[in-house]
Amino acid sequence: MKYIRTNSLKRLFSLKRRSFEEGGANQHGVFEEDTNNDSFKIASVAERSQRPSWRSFSFEEIFVATNAFSSENLVGKGGYAEVYKGVLKDGEEIAVKRLTKACTDERKEKDFLTEIGTIGHVCHPNVLSLLGCCIDNGLYLIFEFSSRGSVASLLHDANLPPMDWKTRYKIAVGTARGLYYLHKVCKRRIIHRDIKSSNILLAADFEPQISDFGLAKWLPSQWTHHSIAPIEGTFGHLAPEYFMHGTVDEKTDVFAFGVFLLEMISGRKPVDASHQSLHCWAKPLLKREEMEKLVDPRLGGSYDISQLKRLAFTASLCIRASSAWRPTMNEVLEVLMEGETDKERWRMPEEEEQEEFWGFEDLEYECHTSFSLSPDDSLSTASSLRGKN
Repeated sequence: MKYIRTNSLKRLFSLKRRSFEEGGANQHGVFEEDTNNDSFKIASVAERSQRPSWRSFSFEEIFVATNAFSSENLVGKGGYAEVYKGVLKDGEEIAVKRLTKACTDERKEKDFLTEIGTIGHVCHPNVLSLLGCCIDNGLYLIFEFSSRGSVASLLHDANLPPMDWKTRYKIAVGTARGLYYLHKVCKRRIIHRDIKSSNILLAADFEPQISDFGLAKWLPSQWTHHSIAPIEGTFGHLAPEYFMHGTVDEKTDVFAFGVFLLEMISGRKPVDASHQSLHCWAKPLLKREEMEKLVDPRLGGSYDISQLKRLAFTASLCIRASSAWRPTMNEVLEVLMEGETDKERWRMPEEEEQEEFWGFEDLEYECHTSFSLSPDDSLSTASSLRGKN
C-alpha cells in the first residue's frame, strides 16, 4: 500500500529512535499540522511529565501476536478501525487497532498521526496507555489490553449480573479524573469529543481508562474553542452548542460526561429504542430532585444515598443547555468528592432556567435519520477491548 505521506511516517520513527538513543530528557516528539502547506512537522516540546515510552512494532510482531489477525481475536469494530486482542512473546496482552478505511489514504495517515500526537505523550492511570505503532503493511496502534472490556459491555449485557454501586461510583470518579487530566494537566489541552461508556475501558481492578482518541482535538492555550465541521460524535452525547454550531471546548466533554453519569446511575442507554435521549428523560426527575427514580432498578435499592445525590447533582450541572453554566472538570471533581454540596453556588437565574427546556431529542432524531446511524453508533471507532471467552 502506498501512502502519500510515507516520508513523514518514516521521519517520525527515525526521530523517535534517535531521541531515545540520545537520551533527550523531557523532550517529546509532538505532531503539529502545518495548515500552510498541508503537511506535518515534528515539534520538539518540553514536557513536565515523563517522556513517551511508546515504540515501533514490526508487522511480524503484531501479526504473530494476533494469530494472523484471526477473526477469533477480533474484539471491536467501528467505521474506521478494527481492534484485535494479541499476546506478545513475553506474555504481555495487547490490543491492536488496525485502521481499515478512510476517505483517502492521505486522510487515513493524517488521522493516524493526529491520534499518535494526541495520546503519545499522555500518562495517567485513567487514560489508556499507548504502547506503540506499526506502519508496515498498513497503519496500526498498539495499546495495553483492558481485560474487563468497556463499561458499556458490562453495564448493558443482560447475561451478566448488574454492576454493583461501588464499582459504578469508582468508575465515575476515575473517569472524571482522567478528563480533568486531559483538560488541565496535559501540556496541551485535549478535548476528547467522544466520551461515552463504550470508550471507557476497565482494567482488572475496574479502574476506568479513557480510550479512542480518533475525534480528539488539541485546544491551544490562547484559544477559547474550536469551530468544527462536519459534526462528528455519538447521538445522545452531543452538547447543543456543538450539535448546532460546531463549537468545541472543554464543556463539550463535560456535557458528554454528564450523560455518562446518568448512564452509570440508571443503567439505561444514552438513546432508547424510541429515540428518546437519556438526558431528556432524566431532566424532569433531576429538576424535581427525585433522585431515587433515576437509579437502576436492578440494584434493588443497594446504593449509597449520599453518593447518589452527588452523582445526580453533578450530572444535572453537566447536561445544562448553556455551556457557560456547566462546571469545569475540576469543579466536577469538587462536587463529587466534597461532603456537602453548595447548591446555591450553582443556582441559575430564573430566565436561564426557563431556557433550559428544549426538544434536543428531536434534533438528534433528525440527525440520526439523515446520517442513517444507529442511536448508539459513533462516527469514530467504537471499540471494546474485551477478550472473547
